[in-house]
Amino acid sequence: MAMLGFAMRHIPGIDRSQVLLLPEAVDDYVGRDNPVRFIDAFVDGLDLASAGFERAAPKASGRPGYDPADLLKLYIYGYLNRLRSSRRLEAESKRNLEVIWLLRRLSPDFKTIADFRRVNRAAFRQVFREFVRLCRELELFGRELVAVDGTRVKAVNSRERNFTKAKLEKALAASDERLSHYLDRLDEADGQDEGGAGGGEVENIEEKIAAIQGRRERFEEHRDALAASGEDQLSLTDPDSRAMHAATRVGFGYNIQIAVDTKHKLIAEQQVHNKVSDLGLLAETAVAALRNLVVDRIDAVADAGYFKIEDIEACEKIGVVPHVPKPQRGPTVSQGLFPKERFRYDGAEDIYICPDGKRLTLHSKRKRCDLSFASYANRAACKECQLKSKCTKSAFRRILRYVDEAILERMAERLAARPELLDARRESVEHPFGSIKRWMGQGAFLTRRLENVRGEFSITALAYNIRRAISLVGVPALIAAAKA
Repeated sequence: MAMLGFAMRHIPGIDRSQVLLLPEAVDDYVGRDNPVRFIDAFVDGLDLASAGFERAAPKASGRPGYDPADLLKLYIYGYLNRLRSSRRLEAESKRNLEVIWLLRRLSPDFKTIADFRRVNRAAFRQVFREFVRLCRELELFGRELVAVDGTRVKAVNSRERNFTKAKLEKALAASDERLSHYLDRLDEADGQDEGGAGGGEVENIEEKIAAIQGRRERFEEHRDALAASGEDQLSLTDPDSRAMHAATRVGFGYNIQIAVDTKHKLIAEQQVHNKVSDLGLLAETAVAALRNLVVDRIDAVADAGYFKIEDIEACEKIGVVPHVPKPQRGPTVSQGLFPKERFRYDGAEDIYICPDGKRLTLHSKRKRCDLSFASYANRAACKECQLKSKCTKSAFRRILRYVDEAILERMAERLAARPELLDARRESVEHPFGSIKRWMGQGAFLTRRLENVRGEFSITALAYNIRRAISLVGVPALIAAAKA
């Protein structure tokens, strides 16, 4: 179809040789509500020497180094903007106006940037806590309830570089089998006439035998190293990483623990472990959150993976009130029989009442894995009970009661009175984990070794909290708080 009187044109660009009247100062390119202005004010207000940063005070002699404040600002900016690689941060310092403003045109090389993160790995945790303090002053924490949960993040390690005792024994057995096979072939080849067609084959077999023997020696070295370490796994690329449960789909990584204040989903405490299970990590995480939030008492909710009586007791002693549902596990549950909860304990008489109304009295006392417990039973009642097929497949039903089981009963009563806490836990912890892994793109660590990974995640958690706080109160309010 012909155009009526004029031809369509594209939007034209500007001639590259044209002289432009641009702002003379870099400061004019950065808006007053730009997050880099808060980063600058926040870091300038920190006591980096007390936090543990090296070279916080310049030396009197020698070549001048970069101020750790500038490199810290660069890292915080990078993690806020999904830039974690030291090479990418170096590139941004030369072309990104926000970074040029933040560093005042400094451009450290990538090795300097990477070394700063490695050398000051422990100091990043204190920076995270300083921002928690700032958010506390802005009343962004409710300081009444924290949700504790864990997730797994990939490490710099692969399946081929991770070994267990069973895996090494299997590899050694396979090597022995292949070695035996090639030795038999070598004997057959040696039996052939000299000068026949078997000369090249013998040489090839000898090369394969040498390769298998070399591989077997390495497996033996790994087995000895694993035995000497006392660990259940050996990782070569990152020795501190561990194989995680298959359900996590992580493969090899670290266990990230966070305590999230449920008011605004801000992280009150963060930790990194190479322990595969969450069991036993509740008290450590929740108590640290209590101290960061500066309260004497706080409620903590976690999923059934944290259900451990010693851990729950430790929480109560420090001032953390735990709310953890009891996991439904064990042979009784798997067989569809009456769970322990169907048996009511009478503390006054020290007996259990079964679903049929019969009394189970103290049968014996035992100790297993440093836990003392008592066994309750009623052989005679079980023999004639009409509900026995629904209760046990043994001659009679035993009910075990731990010495400190009253702790678990109190917690069950608390959770029954406030079942909504489980929904609050899910809503609170999924937000930071989803943001860190999806929006921030941090589904894998860049550094190796546990202490380095802990430093890296401290920056990650700090960046998440800053982003969250900006959305809650804005950059100007954060700058005012940082300068107060």
